[in-house]
Formats: sequence, C-alpha cells, structure tokens
Amino acid sequence: MNSINLTSQLIKCHSVTPKEAGTFKVIKNLFKNTDFNIHEINKNGIKNLFLRWGSKHLPTFGFSGHIDVVTPGEISDWKSNPFSGEIIGEEIYGRGSVDMKSAVAAFCTAAISISQKTPPIFSIVLLITSDEEGKAQDGTKAILEWMDKKNERIDFCVVGEPTCPEKFGDMIKIGRKGSLTGYFSILGKQGHSAYPHLAINPIHASMKLINLLTNKPLDNGSKFFEPSTLVTTSISTTNKSNNVIPKNVEMIVNIRFNDKHTGKKISDWLKQCAKNIEHLTKTKINIKISISGEPFFSKPGYLAKLVKESVKKYTGISANFSTTGGTSDARYIIKKCPVVEFGLVGKKMHAVDESVQTSQIIGLENIYSDILNKFYLDVKKDRK
Repeated sequence: MNSINLTSQLIKCHSVTPKEAGTFKVIKNLFKNTDFNIHEINKNGIKNLFLRWGSKHLPTFGFSGHIDVVTPGEISDWKSNPFSGEIIGEEIYGRGSVDMKSAVAAFCTAAISISQKTPPIFSIVLLITSDEEGKAQDGTKAILEWMDKKNERIDFCVVGEPTCPEKFGDMIKIGRKGSLTGYFSILGKQGHSAYPHLAINPIHASMKLINLLTNKPLDNGSKFFEPSTLVTTSISTTNKSNNVIPKNVEMIVNIRFNDKHTGKKISDWLKQCAKNIEHLTKTKINIKISISGEPFFSKPGYLAKLVKESVKKYTGISANFSTTGGTSDARYIIKKCPVVEFGLVGKKMHAVDESVQTSQIIGLENIYSDILNKFYLDVKKDRK
C-alpha cells in the first residue's frame, strides 16, 4: 500500500482525540507480513502503538506521530465529508490530512520499504499515539515510560508534525517554546454602579493586572528562540446587570516562553504580580497555573543536518531551523534522545476543508526513506 492510499484509509477513521477509531487496525494490518514487532500500550483508556524492526541493542532511528485529530466542527461547512479521505484533483481532503495522518502514513511506508531493502544492522522504531491533540498525558509519555521499563533504545527521532509555513521543505523545527496557562479568579465586593466607592470592582482589578503583566516585554528573545509572549485569552463574569458591579471575575492568560525562563520562574512572577494587584485594589486573587511544556531545543548537530540534507535532496530547498509554533510531543522525546520535527505545509491544519497535495505526501515518504537510508549507511561505515 502506498502512502496516499494509507493516508486516505486513516482519514476515514473518525479518530477525534483521544479515540483511535480503527486507525490502529489499519496500521497493524499494514505491518502484518513484515518483520516489525508491534506492541500496544494502553494507559487510562488511551491506546498507543510501538513498533520496532531490528534488535533494541542496535543503533536506533525513530519516528513519532499521532493519529488523533481535532473536531471537524460543522460538517456542512466542508466541501466533502471530513472523514471521506476523498482525492479531488491533486489534493486529498479530510480532518487530519495535514495534522498529521499523512506523516504517519509516510513514515510507516518508508520504514517498511527500507526494512525490506537493508540488512538489520540498525533498528527502526515507530511511536504512534492517539493522545496529542487533547491532554497529551497518556500518549507519547506513556510510550516513553514503557520504553524505559523495557530498556528500549532510541538514539534519534523525527516527529512528523507539519512544520513548513509556506513551501514544502522550508522549515525544520529544532525546538519549541514552553507553554504555561494562568487562571486568575479575582474576588471583589459587589455593589451598585452608582456608588462605586462602596464596592470593590474586580473588573478594574483585572485591567490593572493585565497592564502589569503586559507593560513590558518578557524578554527580547535568545539565540534559538523568538521573544516570549503573553496573551490574555479570556475575561469573564456572570454578571448580566448594567447597574451592578460584580463580585468576581475570571481571567486567563497564556504564555509561550523561551529558554530564558522556566515554568517555575514564570509561575513565581505571576504570583507576585497577583499579590501586588491584591494590595493595590483590595481584592483577593486566587491563581491556578498549568504548565504544559518547558522550552527545549536540539542544537543543530548530526540529526538536524541529516534531515536537512534529505529535505534539500528532494525539494531543492535549504530548510531553515526554527523553534516557532505551539507545543508538540517532541517536548517529551527530547528527554530520551535528540529530536527534530519535519512534515508538511501547515497552513490548512485544523481548518475547514483541511487538505494536502498528494505530491507532498509522496515527497515526505521519499525524504523519510532517504533519512533512514543515510542512517543505515552511517551505521555501516561505523562498523568497519
């Protein structure tokens, strides 16, 4: 089965996170008559797959990806059913076509092809999860925990997230910013809007807090990262009356931070800012902080150069190394081995009528195959 047909089959599975919805059956059938060993790793109802070709004691190259997708939204807004996997012209349509069932199809078919052409002097592993678009706590993390218990080796890994902003081949991700969300509950004193001196307005307090958090940049960036950002994503109150000062306000901020910070450092700063506003406005502010990832990067060494060479070979483009974008499961894999991300053009990911050019899928399969072949040749050279 080629990568285009496999992509179509995977899209037809309604795998809205965290459901795998039959995708793993498709993948298991694909590998049924190969020399890959398949392990299903389940945690808290989340299903994941780990596949290995060759001995775990040999130099190992890995690929990682997810088959879960975000909701398609209103199906009536789509040109065709978002789970049809329909090919129209030179594009394949459907939820997950970009993010990232095509990449999973590409590295699965590439891995099978290379395993059938080369002697097993190295090993290939594939990490496939159904928990990336959601909480991402029982997916790749669970696979890595299982690998630790089983002493499973992995030396390098490529994550197939869509990384290219404009043209296929123009960007390789070597890291990502950390992500932190702060949830503020600001308690004031309810009162009549005609007598504001008798109340404590939590809305005004939230405005002062926002001003304090945003009145100057968090930093000016670093060698591998753009400046950190703080965005207020929500301010809400249940008050519906035009003449009542509400008792409380809920506020949410999201911070994407570079390697000049840690989650703890940002958390401590948020808590101190909240205390300052409490003292200034006589409100009471409770804060809850969720850190979904710390900043990380792989310095452009062997892995990044290997991927860049293969990308240029098939696209003619010298890809830029970047740390832009949101979080990915690479933040977990970096604790195990060097990791980079390379995949499709990401413009249509999560969008209505999500689609990708079939030529990009073939190109991605070729690049992944070339990466594996180059790794094999390097291992062969080292054995001499």
